[in-house]
Parts: sequence; structure tokens; C-alpha cells
Amino acid sequence: MFILNWYISKNFLATFAMSIVVLTFAMTGANLMKVIEYISQGVSPVIAGKFLLLALPMALAFSIPWASLVSIMLVFGRLSADNEITAMRACGISILQIISPIIVSSFLLTCLCLWLQLQVGPPALGEARDVVKSAAANSPMSFFTPGIPVQLGNLTFFIDGKDTVNGEDQIYGVQIYVPDRDGATKQDILASHGTLSVDPASQVLTVTLYDALLESVEGTGKDRRKEHSYSESIELRVPFGERYNRKDVFIKDKYLSYKMLFARLAIYMKRGKDAAGVDATAINVEINQRIALALAPIAFMMLGMPLAIRTSRRETSIGLCLSVALGALYYGGVLVSDALRYNPQLYPQYVVWIPPLLFQLFGVIYLTKIARK
Repeated sequence: MFILNWYISKNFLATFAMSIVVLTFAMTGANLMKVIEYISQGVSPVIAGKFLLLALPMALAFSIPWASLVSIMLVFGRLSADNEITAMRACGISILQIISPIIVSSFLLTCLCLWLQLQVGPPALGEARDVVKSAAANSPMSFFTPGIPVQLGNLTFFIDGKDTVNGEDQIYGVQIYVPDRDGATKQDILASHGTLSVDPASQVLTVTLYDALLESVEGTGKDRRKEHSYSESIELRVPFGERYNRKDVFIKDKYLSYKMLFARLAIYMKRGKDAAGVDATAINVEINQRIALALAPIAFMMLGMPLAIRTSRRETSIGLCLSVALGALYYGGVLVSDALRYNPQLYPQYVVWIPPLLFQLFGVIYLTKIARK
């Protein structure tokens, strides 16, 4: 029996190792692109690497269950197609004995996902956000994106392009809107190009614009008029660092550990059910959602294994397609509660559990049918 269990475990673990590497790389692809962009704009590789490491636990919390599903579909699909499962059962080995190594592995992976989802991942994700903020104070150009508005102080920036030439940060095709007290545009500045520099001590960004055309709104009421002027250079000083270095008094639920979530929930519940309302429901959804996502390895094992055995296909593409479909259904079903978390009357904290229950229910039914054959 030990030899059989080791044979199945070895195949599962080998496939799981390859799957986890590929899926984690895919899920951190966007963060990898950010890291490469930060480094290209002068951000320290150490800071960029720290950001990537801090974002890794949450990526693993999603990739581990999916990798286990892929491994189950591929391994048991091949075993069934080669009639190895039929041979094992002909020797008097029950289906429960055959899948026992996967049950143990799924339980251990679920414990790991619970730790990542409840304790490690969310605070690390919040810390990654703070790392980005601190990097912005020293290398602000990395956060200018051509074609996308950037709010700095009371100014709104649009740029067509950016580059670093001889260690100097430069922006091109610049347009800046300066509002008045009422929020309306008081001044519209157009410049062919400009340079950026930061004073770390005062946390001030200096923007020097060249070949600038200014359109200003002067006067009030009937005397309101637009005036145009030209300047070879304009220097603007913006308290850039303040935006990225300030500490948030209220931390979003998604960045809190489970202990902090329960503490916040207790505070809300002291107000009474009517006063807690939406806030308490949102936290309940967050807690239930994390647990449901962490239980994915068990749900995937319960449904994925009988499906792999029944399909009996050696082709990797079939197993991968089924894995993607099942994973998308599960994660999509659980995460749909995000759209309902501010509607207590719909009980979104219970909607979260529909996919896990359905996966396990159908899994038990299919496994029972297979065991009776």
C-alpha cells in the first residue's frame, strides 16, 4: 500500500511543482511589469524587489488551489486513461485508498491557504502599497503614465511621453490644469517638454516647463475673459511627497489580518445591528470570502478528481481546459459577493458559500457513483 501511495503522491507533487511555478508567474505578471518599469525609471531594484515579494503571498493564495486542481486533473486523467485505476480496483483497492494521498495533500494545502488568506497575504499587500508610496517620493516620474491624468497637489497633469536623459527625468507634450477655489479651471498650461526633480528633504517636486503657452481666465461675470501668454520656461513646485508618505488613519478591510477584522467587526456590532448595518456586513463578507477561497483545494479535489477519472483523457489540453473552467467558476462565484457586500438585505456573506457547497455536493455524488462501479 505504501508503494501505491508513494506512486500517486510522486506524480501529484511533480505536476504540482510545475503548475505552481507557471501559475504564480502568470498571476504576478502585472506586478513583474510594474517592477521592470520602476527599475527603468530609477527606482532602486531593492525597493522594486521588496514590492514583488510582498505581493507574492496573495498570488500564492490563489495559485496554490489552482495548481492542485491542474495536478489532479492531469494525474488522475492519465491514470484513468491508462486503466491504472481499473487495475488497482481489480486488486481489491478501494477508491478511497487510491485517493487518500490527495486527500492529505489537499488538507495541508488548505491549511497553508488559510494562513496566507487570513494572516499573511492581506497585510503584506498593504505593505506593498506603502512601499510604492515611499518609492514615489524619490522617483515620481515612474508614476506618470502617458495619456492618463495624474493628480499632484491641486494640479492635474497630462503627458504624451516620458524619458530619462543623462540622469534627468523629462516629460513631453505636457498639459496642466490649475483650478480656482471653486474647482473650475483657472489656468491651462501647455508645454512642449519639461523636467522633474525632487527635494527629498522638503518632499517637494519641482516641474520646469519649456516653451509654455498659458491660457488664463481673468475677471468675473460679464468681464470674464481668456488671456493667452507665452513663456520660455515656467517652474512649478508641488508638495509631491506628502501625498505618498502620509499614513492612512483608516485601513481598508482587504489589508487587515483576520484578528484585526474581528476586532473591527466587534466595534461595529457594539453600535447595535441597526447602526452596524452595511459596515458589519462588508466585514462579514470579507471574512467569509477569505475562508471560502482558502478552502478551494478541498473543493477542487472533491469535484476535480471524479471528473478526471470519468473523462479518462491523457491529453494535457483537456485537463488544462477543465481546470481553467472549474477554477473560473469557483473563484468567480465566490468573488461575485464583492458586488453585493454593501447590500445587507441580500445576505452576501452567505452567497459566498454557494460555490464551495455545490462543488463538494457534486463531488460527493460523482465519487459515490465511481466507488459503486
